[in-house]
Amino acid sequence: MSPSFLVVGAGISGLATAVALQRRGHRVTVLEERVDASSGTAITIWPNALAALDRIGLGDAVRESGSRVSAGALRWSNGTWLRRPAPERIVAALGEPLVVLRRSVLTRVLSDALTEGTVETGLAATELVVTATGVCVTTSDGTTREATAVIGADGVGSTVARHLNGTLRRRYAGYTAWRGVAHCGLDPTLAGETVGVGTEFGHVPLGAGHTYWFGTERRPEGTACPGGELTHLRRMYAGWADPVPALLAATDPADVLRTDLYDREPARQWSRGTVVLVGDAAHPMRPHLGQGGCQGLEDAATLAHCVDVVDDLPGAFARYTELRRPRTLALTRESRLFGRIVNARPALLGAAAMRASAAVPEVVLRRHLAAVAGRSAFALSSDRSARPSG
Repeated sequence: MSPSFLVVGAGISGLATAVALQRRGHRVTVLEERVDASSGTAITIWPNALAALDRIGLGDAVRESGSRVSAGALRWSNGTWLRRPAPERIVAALGEPLVVLRRSVLTRVLSDALTEGTVETGLAATELVVTATGVCVTTSDGTTREATAVIGADGVGSTVARHLNGTLRRRYAGYTAWRGVAHCGLDPTLAGETVGVGTEFGHVPLGAGHTYWFGTERRPEGTACPGGELTHLRRMYAGWADPVPALLAATDPADVLRTDLYDREPARQWSRGTVVLVGDAAHPMRPHLGQGGCQGLEDAATLAHCVDVVDDLPGAFARYTELRRPRTLALTRESRLFGRIVNARPALLGAAAMRASAAVPEVVLRRHLAAVAGRSAFALSSDRSARPSG
């Protein structure tokens, strides 16, 4: 009989991992603490993640559900161009355009690919005990579940990560992020970011008549903006060049999500025996590279591949860790560095660094972008003899 997998967490990483394993004939159950796990605004799926979705069998479904974006504009807050790359050069570097879609739509695409009844909501994992035959998981309703293997996809505060690593410290990054959806379109040539002193504002098309945007600012942890978050943003960006004020004017307060940003220690141990981590549970990442969810999709495709090509699950999970840790660690560090530059103190120092970035040769930028987010950045060996080194 094939092994049974218990996935803890029904976010992007957990659902994608469940689909990838289930389509390979494995028995999978997903536990999700939230009753409604479709919260959030939108997400950008870069070509590296589309390549991973192709391996899972859902690439075309995601492409058909979102908007294609091929620009990568970078402007200063007064509208001055810092970088205006030709769309065809970006697509050539990445292999195809980006796809932007609502998180709820992506969640639905993933969920619809699972067998009915795979996901059980309202249940959190509270304790894991490794047994002679697998793993016993105690859930929040006091019952227990037995599985051959447990996959922790339960985010930054992961119970599964604590089982493997003990306490993992979190630290406030010093700034917060807002995300929202404007009820108006965007000139495709402006898709990208507008930056200023101590802040950045991203904007990309989201289907017909809508635009996904985000902004960041250094603020005290856990503080609400007097008069409301959207009022604060409209005031903060009032003097900026369009499309920024126009996008905020066309946004409903109910469509704004604020999230304080945190760094968490990377998980020292991603797997032990038949317990393994994916997504934010393994490698939480600041949002500046747009790779958090994308790396979770890479995890899902890689983990399922390793289960296929390595005979035993502990070996498969160790091989997965060996393949994924170096890439995610490098991207986590780069995203953290970018966030520190944008939100540096004094703010003029960060602004000067952002302006200086425009001097980076286009060929260098495209080469690096391809290494981070191009289709070729995600690849899997088909060598069935692949084994963890050492």
